[in-house]
Amino acid sequence: MTEQKEENIEEVDLEIQVETMQTNHSRKSTLKVITLVTLTLQNAMVALSMRYARTRPGDMFISSTAVVMAEVFKLFVCLILVYHTESISWKHFISLLNNTIIKQPMDTLKVCIPSLVYLIQNNLLYVSTSNLDAATYQVTYQLKIFTTAVFSVLILKRKLLRHQWIALVILILGVVLVQLNNSTDKSQKTYPDQNRIVGLVAALIACCLSGFAGVYFEKILKGAEISIWMRNIQLSFVSIPLGFVMCFVTDWNNISNKGFFFGYDLYIVYLIILQAAGGLIVAMVVKYADNILKGFATSLAIVVACVFSMYFFDFTISIQFVVGTMLVMCSIFLYSYTKQKKSPNLNTTLKA
Repeated sequence: MTEQKEENIEEVDLEIQVETMQTNHSRKSTLKVITLVTLTLQNAMVALSMRYARTRPGDMFISSTAVVMAEVFKLFVCLILVYHTESISWKHFISLLNNTIIKQPMDTLKVCIPSLVYLIQNNLLYVSTSNLDAATYQVTYQLKIFTTAVFSVLILKRKLLRHQWIALVILILGVVLVQLNNSTDKSQKTYPDQNRIVGLVAALIACCLSGFAGVYFEKILKGAEISIWMRNIQLSFVSIPLGFVMCFVTDWNNISNKGFFFGYDLYIVYLIILQAAGGLIVAMVVKYADNILKGFATSLAIVVACVFSMYFFDFTISIQFVVGTMLVMCSIFLYSYTKQKKSPNLNTTLKA
């Protein structure tokens, strides 16, 4: 009887373990789907929303102030996340911040470089979306995959597979085809002062900065016993003061004459929140998804941006644009697949 009871108990324990594994697998699959949808929509909506914000009628907001406010919002969200996930009381929370940021000044100073680079990058993205249609910008900005790969080889001493180099060449070819096409949207006719070359140069510099800052950020993350939320708090503590300095240096006349929040309305608040969400969503991707899923989401975002551009901006698509876009999407799939199978994970380097 005793042996039979023990067998029954073992069977019950086994059933519980199986049910737990199934529940965890189901939960993980659900989180992957949520991450895929969220990342796709965020990637597409940022390009479309920034384009509309820079071409809509009415008072034009000062873009450098929007970049700073996005950092402020991100800091606020990360503080809440750290409080609820890493602390047990308000005093413990203050102690965590003090021990991580104040008492480790050298560690905090390490994030000065990526903080400044990200600020410049985000300001350049506004310049790019002011001069390029949303679809072209979305495709061109995928060159950050190329710059991230190059900097990972130079800084992290990683080795890329032959298929990955082929994917990067295809990526460059696709972007070149997209940039050489004659596709336009209605805003380019309404605002003839837009300069496609300026938009392209701004996007290329932003891609280079994104690649460098992402790889550098990953390097300082290695071996550090600190959560990605706390690391984002460090970034914000440094980038917000730098951002205010950049605002007043580059846009002092506009800010002093019109005010810091000139041109702000509910749409600009939405845009700021959307931009701030980018870095937080990437953190979710690092935790719950993989490179194949991220590549799939990026490709879907390109399709969504193109479709919405046709509908909202009267964007005309040429055969050359379609071919270039298809090449970019194929290169993303190829690079993500080979990287997932045989290479180290680079998700943390592709920070928005």
